[in-house]
Order: sequence, then structure tokens, then C-alpha cells
Amino acid sequence: MYGNFSDLKHTLPYKSTFFDTLFFARPPLRRKKARHALRPAKNVYLCAAMSMNREIIRLAIPNTVSNITVPLMGIVSTAIAGHWGIDTAATIGALAIGVQIFNFIYWNTSFIRMGTSGLTAQAFGRGDMGECTNMLVRAVCVALCMGVIMLLMQYPVGELALWAMNGGEMTRDYFYARVWAIPAGILLFAFNGWYTGMQNAYIPMCTAITVNLIHMCCSLWFAFGLDLGIVGIAYASIIAQWTGVTLSIILLFSFYRQMLTKVDWKKVLDLTPLKEYFKINGDIIVRTFCIVMVYTFFTGVSANMEDKTILAVNTLLLQLFTLFSYMSDGFAYAAEALTGRFIGAKDLPRLKDSMKKCCLWGIALAVCFVGVYIVFWHDILELFVGDQADAGVVIETAGHYVGWVILIPIAGVVPFVMDGMMVGATETRVMRRSMMWSTGWYFASYFVLHFFIGNDALWFAFVSFMSVRGIIQFILTKHFRTLYKRAE
Repeated sequence: MYGNFSDLKHTLPYKSTFFDTLFFARPPLRRKKARHALRPAKNVYLCAAMSMNREIIRLAIPNTVSNITVPLMGIVSTAIAGHWGIDTAATIGALAIGVQIFNFIYWNTSFIRMGTSGLTAQAFGRGDMGECTNMLVRAVCVALCMGVIMLLMQYPVGELALWAMNGGEMTRDYFYARVWAIPAGILLFAFNGWYTGMQNAYIPMCTAITVNLIHMCCSLWFAFGLDLGIVGIAYASIIAQWTGVTLSIILLFSFYRQMLTKVDWKKVLDLTPLKEYFKINGDIIVRTFCIVMVYTFFTGVSANMEDKTILAVNTLLLQLFTLFSYMSDGFAYAAEALTGRFIGAKDLPRLKDSMKKCCLWGIALAVCFVGVYIVFWHDILELFVGDQADAGVVIETAGHYVGWVILIPIAGVVPFVMDGMMVGATETRVMRRSMMWSTGWYFASYFVLHFFIGNDALWFAFVSFMSVRGIIQFILTKHFRTLYKRAE
């Protein structure tokens, strides 16, 4: 074992620059090039541990920053809608319905990111740069086809969604304006999945920051300067997401130009890897559909409670869960990239090390969130409700249920990280089965308990849904032994 993270199996025969270390991981070479490796470090185990931790942080922090930009964009859009026009409630409501429609579309196409990431990471671990390039081409082609299909189907899809969500004319205008951003959004899933598989978290971060800054600036200009309202926000989405695609392509040609000459169209269109790709994505689609069912049911039940304050309370408390999930996803993405990489490289010791340390980092983050929620939950909720007339009632009611939110980081962090491991290992069948079983548990536990404990039953079902998912994944992988076998 060697002092640098890129040791006997992972060292390139040239001296890397700081820029290379910051942006790019180095793929393994064949063992016969081991003579180029660095000399052993004095403290082998300490150096190896520090290097793995450094590698996790290198991947986790940029992904966390990318995730944080997503709710910020939503907050700005809602604030713009709230300050435009005479009827504030109607404008915010129309925007919320429109955004929910697009969230449903994007959630159900996000499988492209996860399916691309795991297969690319494994090819990267094997040092098969040709297959990495082919994987990029496959993902982009699939994303383009799906984007074109959505544009061709925009009218029936749009009218069905508007009918189902009870959207009015303002929402209709928003939908048909923003629909032209869908191909760009799906393409970004393909690029970001590929970059994650290539162990590069900085390009997706730069893209996410650029997209959100442009969206915010254009939304303000179009909504107020051109007086377009929420339609202006939709146009801003189009410009921002296509700019993100353009930036992804520019950075692709800037840093991976040599790889793009290795496209083998015969292998790209080979049915064997295509069947594997679509099989993986099929499992992820089922998994995503289960998540959508859980969230939709949670909101629907909250809205139908006898106490109408419960909807506001549950919505606010769910924002605390969302904040934690965005933060913890950074370590899930790191687990995703590293698991795929070490399985591809057949490096069992580092696979085990990365899995253990990703979980430990996630647990450390969860402990921090538990402490913050215990001490500051009241202050955080006040930021959402401000000085509204019923703010005191909402916060007082939230106090009866805030304990569930404090439990969420404990119950959810390891399953979140394990999801990343499953994506990297392309164990999507395990993900699908565990999600289906835990969704069944979610509905069963709620319907059994809601007669006795009311809203607490909804929160118990939600929190246990996350922990049960992780337990089932642990059982289905035979205590991770099926993952370990992939790296032997």
C-alpha cells in the first residue's frame, strides 16, 4: 500500500498538478505499470485513511453545494410570484402547481442520471475510457429522445396534468412556456450522471451555480422589468437550463476532448450494454414512482386532516427534512461514485473502506443536524412563517410533531448513503425491491395507526419508511456481501 490515494493500482506515470488533483480522479492502470508508483509512506494506514476521507470530501462538498442551489431557486421564484400582481395567493398557487407538474416530469426522468453514473463509474474503475465515452453517448442519445418525445406529447401531457392538478389559465401559460426547457433538463441529468461517474463533482457544481444564478437574474428581469409574471419565470428556466447544457458541453470539450475521439458507434448501439442500461433504468423508474406515491400521499393526507393547520405544519416540517436530504445527498453521491469506481477496479479493500467512511461521514452530518434541530427548530420555522397572524398557532402545533423531524436524520442518513452505494454498484434490483417493500410498510403502518394517533401515524410511517428501506437493502445484499463479491 502506498502513501498517496492513487497508489499501486491507481497511479498515473506522470506528476499531476494541483488542478488535476482538484478536478479529476485518476483511473487505474494495469499492474505491469506498478513500477511508476510512489514510494511507500511511513504511516501506511494513517495515509490511506486520510486519502480516502479526502477523496470523499472532494466529491461530497461540490455535490452538496449543487444541491443547495435547488431550494434557493424555488425560494426566489416563490418570492417573485408573491410580489407580482394584485392577487398574491393566486399567483403563488399557480406557480406552485406548475412547478409540481415539472417536478413530477423531472423526477420520473432522473433515472438517466443514476443509471449513467453507476455504469460510468465502473468503467472508470476498470480504466476503460472507451466505454466511458460510449456511456456518455448512450446517455445523451436517450436524453435527447426523451426530450423530443416530451415536446411532441406536450399537449396531451399538459392538459392531463392541468386537469389532475386543477390548474387554471395562469398555470397553463406557465406550463406551455416552460415545456421547452424539458429537453435541456433531461440532458443535464445525462451530463451530470456521467461527470459523477467520472469522479468529477466540480463541473456539475459549476453548472448548477450558473443555471441558478441565470434563472434568478432572468426571472427578476422578465417578471418585473418586462411585466411577464410567472410566464417570465418560465422563460428564465428555458434560458438557464439551455445555458447549463451549453456550459456542460463546453467543459466537456475543454477537459475531455481526447476521449471524445474514442466513440465506437458499433459498441454504443450494441444491444447488450443497451439492454443493461434500460434494465437498470427500469428498476430506478419503479423506485422513483414509489417515492412520488409516498410524497403525494403525505401531502394529500395532510390536506384532508380535520385541523387545517396540520397541512401548513406538515409542509413546514417537511422543509426541514428536505434541507437535511439535500445536505446528506452529497455523501450519497460520493458513495455512488466511489462504489462504482472500486467495483470496476476490483479493489475490495478500498471498496469496504469507502463504504464505511461514507457512512461515518453521513452519521456525523446527521448528528450535527439533530443538534441544530433540537436547539433551533423554533427559530428556523419562524423564518418560514414570519409575522403572519396565525404564525404562533402554526409553530405551537409544530412543536407537537417536531420530534419526528429530529428523528429523521438518525433514521434516514444510512439509507440515503446506501442508496448511493446501490447506484454505484448498479444493484438497482435491490433498490427497486427495497423501495416496494418499504412503501408497502409505509401505507400499512399509516392505515393501522391513524385511527389511534392521527397525524403522528403519518410521521411514524414516513420516518420508518426511510429506515425500513435501509434495513431491507442490508438484508437483500446479504450484509453487503453481494457488493463485495463484485469487487473480488
